[in-house]
Amino acid sequence: MYNHTINYLLHLADTTLILSQRNSEWCGHGPMLEQDIALTNISLDILGQSRNFYQYAAALINQLPTTVNAITEDDLAYLRKERDFKNLLLVEQPNGHWGQTILRQFIFSQYQFLLFTQLQKNADEQLVAITTKALKEITYHVRWSSEWVIRLGDGTEDSKQKMVAAIDALWMYTGEMFEPVNYEPDSIDLAQIKKDWLQQINTVFKTATLVVPQQVFTQTGGKTGVHTEHLGYILTDLQYLQRTYPGAQW
Repeated sequence: MYNHTINYLLHLADTTLILSQRNSEWCGHGPMLEQDIALTNISLDILGQSRNFYQYAAALINQLPTTVNAITEDDLAYLRKERDFKNLLLVEQPNGHWGQTILRQFIFSQYQFLLFTQLQKNADEQLVAITTKALKEITYHVRWSSEWVIRLGDGTEDSKQKMVAAIDALWMYTGEMFEPVNYEPDSIDLAQIKKDWLQQINTVFKTATLVVPQQVFTQTGGKTGVHTEHLGYILTDLQYLQRTYPGAQW
């Protein structure tokens, strides 16, 4: 059984890995070349964050007295089963249309920025270093996604209707971000993050002429390994090569 620090690192790594995988599905399919490239670059940013968390988690796991064979970041990404993944349910949801993908990124990036800002006060220097580097990227992710939310929400009647539908589809998965589980650091104030997050969401939604839902049922479980049916399909694609050809290298 891994300790709380390792489980938290896996949670952060799994969440960014799965979101990166989801976003990468748009590569070559974006509505315009410039934005296709922008989202692809965001996917690479998030994948880089995931790698850093996996590498640190692997280093800690290899120090455990119960570890017999050394593991790598690839083992953690490619050889764990669905119930071992601790990612947020939000990031495994289908891309849907462009607006739904944008909204998912916006919701997550606003949360991630606030979370990583709080993690700057953590006593773990390696965790602080990883999140410090990531914050520079996340700042751009927030700006890019919020501009698109405003553009679509306050755009045509069709684009607004699609954004409203996207909110209805995704909002139930937002509450899990602020529901603590036993491996999360005590130094993280999720209640404060939720308050600040809602303030930022409200500001952008108001400009986008969108409405924040009230009292929506919260779907949870991802942080503890209970996922929607979508994660299994994602992992099938993600892990296929490594499981078919174990140890394969370019």
